[in-house]
Order: sequence, then structure tokens, then C-alpha cells
Amino acid sequence: MLASDLSGEGDVIQVVSRAFDVLRCFEGHEARLGNLEISNRCGLPRSTVSRLTHTLTRMGQLVYLPRDQKYRIGPSAVAMGTSMTRGLQLRNLIRQRLQEVAEQLPGTVGFVIPDRFHLVYFEYGRAANALGLHETNGSRIAMASTAAGHAYTAALDVEVGDALLLEMEREDPAAAKLLRPRLEDNRNFLREHGYVVACGLWSPHINGLAVPLWSPQYQTFVVVTIGLLSAMYDEARLHREVARPMIELGRTVGSLLGGAEGDIFSNRLDQKPLPAAAKKNKITMTEDTNDLEARTRRARASRSVRARDGRR
Repeated sequence: MLASDLSGEGDVIQVVSRAFDVLRCFEGHEARLGNLEISNRCGLPRSTVSRLTHTLTRMGQLVYLPRDQKYRIGPSAVAMGTSMTRGLQLRNLIRQRLQEVAEQLPGTVGFVIPDRFHLVYFEYGRAANALGLHETNGSRIAMASTAAGHAYTAALDVEVGDALLLEMEREDPAAAKLLRPRLEDNRNFLREHGYVVACGLWSPHINGLAVPLWSPQYQTFVVVTIGLLSAMYDEARLHREVARPMIELGRTVGSLLGGAEGDIFSNRLDQKPLPAAAKKNKITMTEDTNDLEARTRRARASRSVRARDGRR
């Protein structure tokens, strides 16, 4: 679910939203969960979870394991994920660019996409000497406590970001309490510099820096981010040594996204050669203004709040 679905318009079908909440509980293909565990993770009544898991099992999205009296991800869900990632050309190019930066900096470099109050690693790069972070494809990170999440929320149109924060306050007050006092400063810093930092929020040992990018395919923001050991990279060093290569990475990935026709997740990309390098980007850092500020402030009168973040 993207931020625009949380805008308070009242048009979200709750049973569909809750079904996806149940599926999100199964973070790994091998995860096995019972109704009580799912209920605790989702915050939904056990009776509601029981009806949802029964329906999802009938659909093949889940499989019931009688011996364990638990569920695991079913073949239909696996097939859906496989079909969404068949087109690997763009993903491979993005992974190469992430790895190039990872070879320069001893951290984990990620390309993440939004999913409600979290972001999910879509691709990552990591040097052999990387320390501290070991995220992989599919890993989920919280918006409220990570540089990637702070960059994403700061890049959203103000009304969309505020709606997301209000919904977070209802469902995860502790996360919202962490994010709210930093949101406006993050917006201002992002407009001026083109990136956001978050130090010691997710872990006192990890500092992060992130650059949001506009995805023309999905009309929402995605993020390139890096996590580094705070003992090696304090905030001053992030600004001094990490910001520039990450902004350059943002330019490169932004160019790849902008040059790709069709769906970043589908095999339609395989039919069009993609640029191997980037010379311009949707996000730039300049003295007076930047493209990010223009995107986050431009009027979109003909589109609803939902449409502004890519949901139609």
C-alpha cells in the first residue's frame, strides 16, 4: 500500500487491505505462522484472521500445514512474485550501480520501494568488507527509523505525507512519534541538498543517508540508501564523504528509471536497450533549486491525492 491509500478518503476496501496485511506477515518463503501469531503481528482479531487465512488458502495464496497447524506462503503467491520479477535487465543494471558505490564505501547500499509504513529492499549492493548491515532483497525496514523512510516521507507532497503520518499515528503511535518532529526539517534539508540523513534511529551503531527518486512508471518515490557503522561514519563524515557518491548514484538510477519504458518489474523492459550510464537525473542538487523541489511542490489539480502517489 502506498502513502496515497492512507489519505483518509475512505475508499479503501478494508477486507482487501487486511488480506494483504496477513500476507505481509510472511516475510520469508519458509515462514510458518498460526492464526494467533498472525493476529498478534497484524493487530487484527483472531476471528478475522481465521476468515482471511481460510479464504487465502482457498485462493492458493497460503497453504495450511495440518501437522504444524500453521500456514505458509502458497504457490499462487510465489507465482505472482515470480511473474512480477521476470524482467531482470533494469534490475541488473541497478544492482551493478549499487555495487559500484558499495565498493567505495563499507556499507550496504539499497534500492528500496515503499510498502505502507515500511520500505522493501528491491536490490542491494555490499562490499566484502561491509559491516553492520546485512539487508537482502525482500528485507523490510521501517519508515520512521531509517534514512530511507525519512527521505521518502520528506519527498512526498505535503498533504500526502501528512496523511501518511496521521494514519501512522493511529496504527503505530511510537513510530509516528519518532518521525513527526523530524519531518519538516527533513523536507527543508531535502529541498536544499537533495538527500536526507538519519543517525542512530534504527540502531545506535548505524547511520544512514538516502536519496529519493521519482518513478515515472508508478508515479511515486523510490529511494537509494546506504547504512554505515556510526563509529566509522559520523554525521559530519556522511555529509562530507558519502553524500556526493549517493547523489551521483541517484542521478544514475534516476536516469535508468526515466529511460525505461513500461514496468520496472516486468519483462517488457527486455525489448528496449537501456542506458548504461547516466548523464542527467530527475533529482539534482543545485545552489538555487532542484528538480525534487519542483516535483514535491508542483500543482496537480487534475489528479486526486491517491493519483499523486501512483494509485488510480
